Amino acid sequence: MSPDPRLTPARKSVYALGDVTINTSLAALSLIYASYFLPQVVDLRAALAGLVPLIARALDAFADPLMGRISDRTAWRSGRRRPWFLIGAIPYGVSFWLLWVDAPFASSEGRFAYYTAIYLVHALSMTVLTVPYMAILPEMATDYDARTSLNTYRTLGSLIGVFAAVAVRPVAEALGGGKEGFAAAGAIFGVLMTLPWIAVHRVTFERNEFRTRPSEQGHFESLRVVFFHRTFLQLTLAYIMGRIAMDLAGALLILYTTFWLLRPDDFELVMVLFLSAVVLALPFWLRLAQGRDKAQVFTIGSLWWALTSLGLVFVTPEWPRWVIFAYVPIVGFGYAVVDLMPWSMLGEVIDQDDLETGERREGLYNGVFTFLRKLGGALGVFFVMSILDLLGYRKGAEQSETAREAIRWMTGAAPAFFLLVGVLLLRAYPLTRRRHDEIVAELAMRDRDRDR
Repeated sequence: MSPDPRLTPARKSVYALGDVTINTSLAALSLIYASYFLPQVVDLRAALAGLVPLIARALDAFADPLMGRISDRTAWRSGRRRPWFLIGAIPYGVSFWLLWVDAPFASSEGRFAYYTAIYLVHALSMTVLTVPYMAILPEMATDYDARTSLNTYRTLGSLIGVFAAVAVRPVAEALGGGKEGFAAAGAIFGVLMTLPWIAVHRVTFERNEFRTRPSEQGHFESLRVVFFHRTFLQLTLAYIMGRIAMDLAGALLILYTTFWLLRPDDFELVMVLFLSAVVLALPFWLRLAQGRDKAQVFTIGSLWWALTSLGLVFVTPEWPRWVIFAYVPIVGFGYAVVDLMPWSMLGEVIDQDDLETGERREGLYNGVFTFLRKLGGALGVFFVMSILDLLGYRKGAEQSETAREAIRWMTGAAPAFFLLVGVLLLRAYPLTRRRHDEIVAELAMRDRDRDR
């Protein structure tokens, strides 16, 4: 297939606004919420703080495949995916604000229950947006390289979202700091995260040839097909490893700068430098992907990030600040590939499933992909926070030497470990560029025979 002429840079840029809002939430909850806001601002123990996203995401994770199935079978005149952008936007923004409000309970149990419940509501509203949003991508971009291009725009949007998330704490401090400052910042960001979905709804489009092919299989039969799809499982396991690495790095970086480097005010600047390097690296990775297999590009980026991440273990508080500021962008160079390539590769898995079963299941595949991503990331963060709790991580500026050493090693070595496992899992990946070209040709031939 040739790239769709409707996929102009302007349309792709507006589509990427959806991931700006999604990653603003994901990054804020990963970078600041569980590891800093809950234990340091609203006095929740570290173990309970790590349990909040684990419980909420575990419960929400089961909604992702269901939402994918619902969007696959939605038969509204305005489309299968697009109506959900308007339905989920307001609950998404309001629940984000409530996450940063001081819980109206004195007991730690009550506060834990409040934040877990609101986190679950927010995660569910995000599911209503995210699954159709990701499912519409391989429908808008059907060409092998066009999917990489559209995913690059989406990844750029996600990075802008991380920039926005890094600003949550400075905005809260500018608004008075403490519980009141974070509540005010949450309200502002909640509004800003709601509005872009109107524009996303307007610029996205669906293909009639996909919409007019309803699924004949039941929900559980379709789930069985998805979970026994060997290529999908291989891709998903590799992606989970990468996402755990990303979530661990996100949760630990604020602790690394605050309690290992003893430079709490450097966190935002370190993140800006890191993310700037990721943004500048995107054109390089996009160009490298032209004419190459996506699994190969994923492997190169993952190895780069893993090896440079290990270098953070050897950094000490005595190092000059400029050395840290110069090294962090080198680490960030491979970061974007871990998220960029798997989502681009998922479209080819869906095409393969279409050839084998005759059904289009973008929603279900993206729902299961999102489900496993959430669960894997939540388990990783819970594991880290539980270890830190056992090693004495508590509220306050002073931490035990044991806790500081644990933060140091987990920040540098833990992401590298999961990245290397992901690379091993993606060896001999069968959906190469050549194989996808064959699948597209066979699908076109099947459609011509059906139309006769």
